[in-house]
Amino acid sequence: MERARQNRMRSAPAVKFISPYRHGTELNQVEKWKLERHPLDVAESIINDYSKKGSKAIDAVPGEQERLKWVGIYPQRQGGNAFMMRIKLPGGRLNSEQAIEIGNVASKFARGPEHPIFKSAYCDITTRQAIQLHWIRIEDVPEIWSRFESVGMTTIQACGDSARNVLSCPAAGIDADEAFDSTQVVNEISEFFTGNREYANLPRKFKLSVTGCRDDCAQGEINDIGLWPARLEDGTLGFNLLVGGGLSDGPRMASDVDVFVEPKEAVELTRAVAQLFGELGNRENRGLSRMRYLVEEMGPEEFRSELVKRSQVELRQAGTHLTRRYRGDHIGLHPQKQPGLSYLGVSVTVGRLIAEELIEIGRLAKVYGDGDIRLTTDQNFVLSGIANEKVESLLQEELLEKHSPFPGPFTRGAIACTGSEFCRFAVVETKERIIQWAKHLDDQFGKRLGPVDSSSVVRMHFSGCPASCAQPQIADIGFRGDTAHQGDQIVEAVDIGLGGSLGGDAGFIDWIKGAFPVEDVPSALLRVIERYLIEKKPDERLSTWARRTSTESLAKTLLPKEED
Repeated sequence: MERARQNRMRSAPAVKFISPYRHGTELNQVEKWKLERHPLDVAESIINDYSKKGSKAIDAVPGEQERLKWVGIYPQRQGGNAFMMRIKLPGGRLNSEQAIEIGNVASKFARGPEHPIFKSAYCDITTRQAIQLHWIRIEDVPEIWSRFESVGMTTIQACGDSARNVLSCPAAGIDADEAFDSTQVVNEISEFFTGNREYANLPRKFKLSVTGCRDDCAQGEINDIGLWPARLEDGTLGFNLLVGGGLSDGPRMASDVDVFVEPKEAVELTRAVAQLFGELGNRENRGLSRMRYLVEEMGPEEFRSELVKRSQVELRQAGTHLTRRYRGDHIGLHPQKQPGLSYLGVSVTVGRLIAEELIEIGRLAKVYGDGDIRLTTDQNFVLSGIANEKVESLLQEELLEKHSPFPGPFTRGAIACTGSEFCRFAVVETKERIIQWAKHLDDQFGKRLGPVDSSSVVRMHFSGCPASCAQPQIADIGFRGDTAHQGDQIVEAVDIGLGGSLGGDAGFIDWIKGAFPVEDVPSALLRVIERYLIEKKPDERLSTWARRTSTESLAKTLLPKEED
């Protein structure tokens, strides 16, 4: 943890916070805990105290369970000495050595009860291009950190009220059609915020997306900060600034605040936004503390005005947007901008990998590609730098029989959070269910949907609770964990929504039916997809069809005829 320790001690930026607390307000309990002790200090306590005394020592310190998030650790649903650990991977980038080390750590330290599908040691790719491990014991954390640090990785601020993992296009630097490569900017922003004590106490989580990709795969509209590609009249390339996007309760598309950001200005502008959020954000009501509520309250013009006061660079008017659509994934084989090379996007349904599979991915990256692995926001991965003459041999590898570069349209679009298997807030199991649903739908309708590409994939996102970790609001079909009454019993259920998307036709789903028993979902999906295939216009996506169809009519389609 020496590198992280040095980051935390680094000198504060030139512009300091006026005050992180609004005068005369009553702080919520989490804010009080953060004032009592800086959350980043929990790292030293884990190394010197809790790893020796055990997890019960954590419970003895008020607020310490909350502070664990600042070093990428959450208590699991199982309680006791069972924790989730999240690894921060800016832009979703890791090399073969890092992938193999994560796989080895998972195999040794992330072992839980034997799972019928995923065995006993596995990891999850998240919708923020990070990797999560489960069943971690607090005694093992210092060794895990040491092993990660030895290959250049950290878990610092992978969670908590601070800057989270910075999203970017997984094909940055290799996409033949990108506006420009944003990799350096992503790394500079991540380096600035990670371990920076001055900016590690924000009112709530702070999510950033930075991309030079034209296809919106980094989802700028649903992040607190979205930097997406733009061009000034003189040809200067950079970013337009979006602020205040997010999902969960009160979803909101980010606002364009009419600011153009050159790559060299990106760290300063994101720092200034963080300062604004830290000074003016709500620290009284945790339910209203996300930056999207502040932007909604202030409006884009006032937000821009306050940003001017805190920025050390002059704000210029926005340039011409270069984003053209929402592609979402990079599955399949694609030519790189570098002659003679290709990249391969591989589908990992719901993002779960057995430990040995991640080790194998590291081997494949080294043998066939340039050694890089790039994680995507849809829980998949990309292998880059593949010489065209090696493609056929790579496609014959056994791993790609299970995790396919050419999946069906439903398995390709299936995303799920960890659900009630691990999360203390989720009320339903997610991953196994949506895998089964997607495979069944592929069997029934895959051929009828025609060739599978990024425009024909059907995105089904399943969150186990309203927190939206699986982003159901931007899915063609979204599920949100719920419960339902059947007679005198309470059963697992979902809220079902249709019609979400990002890009040029960005919009959130309409929640069509609430408290729908999960056992009835497979048959309901068959009816919806059958109707879509009958009624859709040529090349019409399911989200577009759903938006032009009345919610009342869609709700009836979900129900068996006898219940219409």
